[in-house]
Amino acid sequence: MSGEEQDSTGDTFPVQASSIKKNGFMVIKGRPCKVVETSTSKTGKHGHAKVHFVAIDIFTGKKLEELSPSTHPMPVPNVTRTEYVVVDINADGYVSLMDDATGEVREDLKVPDNEDGAALRDNFAAGKEMLATVIKAMGEEHIMSSKESTK
Repeated sequence: MSGEEQDSTGDTFPVQASSIKKNGFMVIKGRPCKVVETSTSKTGKHGHAKVHFVAIDIFTGKKLEELSPSTHPMPVPNVTRTEYVVVDINADGYVSLMDDATGEVREDLKVPDNEDGAALRDNFAAGKEMLATVIKAMGEEHIMSSKESTK
């Protein structure tokens, strides 16, 4: 996805490449990423300074790189984090999550296949009240982490 393309769904917004910093978010190859490294080359004889980005896909963990003129707009995803109370985990691995503010229950997300997911399953099975943090960006949602409730 080049800097000139616009996302009509409101999932992203344009930001000048030079203002995207380490630990910020950006879109590379259509994927929402967290920037882990940036470097800027000097302005050459014929053109703009360029910014080299190294970023990690926030959902898959894959490393992606992008090179862009510093003055060009780059798409930045709208990323939201929501904390839910874990109500249940069914046999298929789907989690029942309740929004503490609205009382609304959702059952459309699976326990992640990683150490965080294993810890969530183990702690929930042990009878601990757990909270799950869900990250949403560009129409995708995943449980990113969990912790024991302090209530």
